[in-house]
Amino acid sequence: MRFAHLADLHLGFRQYHRQTASGLNQREADVANAFRQAVDQVIAARPDAILVAGDLFHSVRPTNLSILFAFRQFQRLREALPEAPIVLLAGNHDTPRSTETGSILALFATLGVDVVADEARRLAYPRLGLSVLAVPHAALLSPTPPAFRPEGTEPHPVLMLHGEVEGLFPPERSALEYGGVLLPRALLQAGGFSYVALGHYHVQREVAPRIWYSGALEYVSSNPWGELADEAAHGVPGKGWLLVDPASGSVERRQVSLARRVIELPPIEGAGHNAAELDHALAQALAGLEGGYAGHIVRQVIQNLPRHVAREMNHAAIRDVKAQALHFQLDIRRPVLHREVGVGAPGRRQTLPEVVEDFLSRRPLPPDVDREALVRTGATLMAEVERDWAEG
Repeated sequence: MRFAHLADLHLGFRQYHRQTASGLNQREADVANAFRQAVDQVIAARPDAILVAGDLFHSVRPTNLSILFAFRQFQRLREALPEAPIVLLAGNHDTPRSTETGSILALFATLGVDVVADEARRLAYPRLGLSVLAVPHAALLSPTPPAFRPEGTEPHPVLMLHGEVEGLFPPERSALEYGGVLLPRALLQAGGFSYVALGHYHVQREVAPRIWYSGALEYVSSNPWGELADEAAHGVPGKGWLLVDPASGSVERRQVSLARRVIELPPIEGAGHNAAELDHALAQALAGLEGGYAGHIVRQVIQNLPRHVAREMNHAAIRDVKAQALHFQLDIRRPVLHREVGVGAPGRRQTLPEVVEDFLSRRPLPPDVDREALVRTGATLMAEVERDWAEG
C-alpha cells in the first residue's frame, strides 16, 4: 500500500505583475501548471490514497478561476483513481478567521473527497489497512487541541498536520509570523504513527524518521531565494511531492519540472569600488549564467554599497535586465555606519526601516490592530522605498 503526500499548492498565488498572453498573472499560471503536472504524475504512479496536507489555495477566498481549476484537477484524480481515497486538509491559508465563515474546501466533498476543515477527524480505510488522523489548522488553534495518538485496528495509522515543527528554524526565521502553528517535536515522535504527513514548510524535508514535509510544488513565498538556500542546505533537488510506503517507511521524492528558475547570484562586494566597476561586475555575473536570465527570477546582492555610488550605476542597463527577466531584484545592502553615542559609547546609525519599526513598536494603537503585522508591513515598505531611491 502506497499513498501520495502533497501540500502547499497555493493555487491563485500571484507575484511580480507579469501576465500571460491570456491576461493571467504569470506566477499564478506557473503554480497551476506545477499542480497539473503533479496530478499527471500521481495518476501515473497509481497510489492507493492521496493526502493533501493543507493550503490548497493561497487565499481563503480564491478566485472562481482558481476554484474551477482545482475542481477539475481533483476530478481528474477521482476519475483516474476511483478507488483511492483523497484526504484534503485545511491549512492556515485555507482557514477563515471567523468561525461563522464556511470553508471553500467543502465544495470538494461533492467529488467524494474527504475534506477536513474545522475539526479533527479520524478516517478509516480498512481495505487498505490505513487510518488517517487529520488535524486542520482550526483544530490546532482550539483551546483543547486533539490528542495525537492512533486509534483503531488498522496497521498503518497516519497523522496529517499543517504547521511548523518545533526547532525547525531559529527564532528569527520562524514561520509562525505568517500564521502557522507550532507543533511539538517530541509529541509527534511519541505518537506511534507509521507516518506523519506535514504541510506549511515549503521545502521537502525529513524532520525525523517517518515525519516528512512534502514541500510546495512551486516557489510560492515572498522570498523564493530563502527557499532556494534551504533546499541547497538540505540537499533537496527541487519542488515536488512524495510517494510513501508506510509499511517499509520508504519515501520517494517525485520532482516536478518548473517553468522557470529561481537564481541567487553570488554577492558582489561594493566597498572600495566605483559605479563603473560594479556595473562591469554585475554584467559579468549575468553573462555567466548558464541558459541566461530571460524569463527567470533573479536576485543580485551588492554588499556595503554607499548610496551615492548606487545612484551612479547604469540604471538604464539594470532596467533592461528587469525587462528581460520575469523578475530581477538588485538587493543593495548599505554599509553599517558607526557613530559615537553619549560619552564615547559605540553605536550604529539606524536605517530607515529600523526607524519606522522602532516608531511603530512604541506608538499607541487601537486594540483591533495587529501590531506585529503593522510593524512588518512598515519595515518592508521602507526597505522597498530605500532600495528604489538607491536605484534612481
